[in-house]
Amino acid sequence: MRTTRPARLAILATAVLVLGACGTPGSGGGEADPTSSGTSGKAVCDPVAGEQLVVLEDDQGLQNADNVIPAVNAGVAQQSPAVIELLDSVSAALDTDKLIDLNKAVDIDRRTSSEVAKEFVADEGLAASDASAGAGQSLVVGAANFSESATLAEIYGEVLRSAGYQVEVRTIGNRDTYLPALVDGTLSTVPEYAATLADFLNAKVNGADAPSVSSDDVDETVAALTPLAEQSGLAVGKPSAAQDQNAFAVTKAFADEHEVTTLSELAEACGGLVLAGPPECPERPFCQPGLEETYGMEIGEFKSYDFGLIGAAVRQGDAAIGLVLSSDGSLATD
Repeated sequence: MRTTRPARLAILATAVLVLGACGTPGSGGGEADPTSSGTSGKAVCDPVAGEQLVVLEDDQGLQNADNVIPAVNAGVAQQSPAVIELLDSVSAALDTDKLIDLNKAVDIDRRTSSEVAKEFVADEGLAASDASAGAGQSLVVGAANFSESATLAEIYGEVLRSAGYQVEVRTIGNRDTYLPALVDGTLSTVPEYAATLADFLNAKVNGADAPSVSSDDVDETVAALTPLAEQSGLAVGKPSAAQDQNAFAVTKAFADEHEVTTLSELAEACGGLVLAGPPECPERPFCQPGLEETYGMEIGEFKSYDFGLIGAAVRQGDAAIGLVLSSDGSLATD
């Protein structure tokens, strides 16, 4: 499905995210697989070590739009429209940089999701203007079993409490576990990801072999998701600008040296690149084949790593470019 979470998150959730893109975290520690000899005539751009990673813009839309979006039980949405309105206010306040900072606070600074959520709601002024809108109503906010989802769920919970709802936040498990609970009303709402949820529901509604309905365009993806959600007993709110999906990063030192900010610029400027990724990357369409086919990028060597070690490999200069998650807390600039 959509990209996995890095090792900063629960390993099980990491596997869920990368499955639909570059595969689950592997067991490698840097095994090299030469794949090209740099025959394009482009300059070979060696890795450049550096502490700060930067994500190169996916300017040709290789990855699908996995924007954070609230998913709500249809009955709850119908009986209490204020729920989606409140969660949409969270979407409006959230972008990828803020999601990175939230993940850094939990995964690197070791603060609790609850503490970080309360601070975010206060800083963004997300408390409800009507503190009695949900008086007398109880809601259960579900979270998947990785820290980003837990933090988003706590943010949802804080905003709903500010409107007078009685809210419990529960960490449930993977999508196969929490989605049925959302449909049957055991859970009231869950933070979700647009492209992944669209394709997941599409497979449930139209069969496992149904072609993907998601794309790199978030509006098109949500337009495809909405009727599938309705058929499944769900409603979805507005997508945020925050994305948690596969991304490719280089060190800032490398980007500065070669004056690249996009994947297209990198493909044009450099040949013989050393790519770091999970073992499945050479076969996954959103990983090495996607870089080669969509961007015409020349990969001179592939190195296989456990997912959580890819960023370190790029920082250490063992690879020029590596697969990361776009919301990884280690991408924070301060």
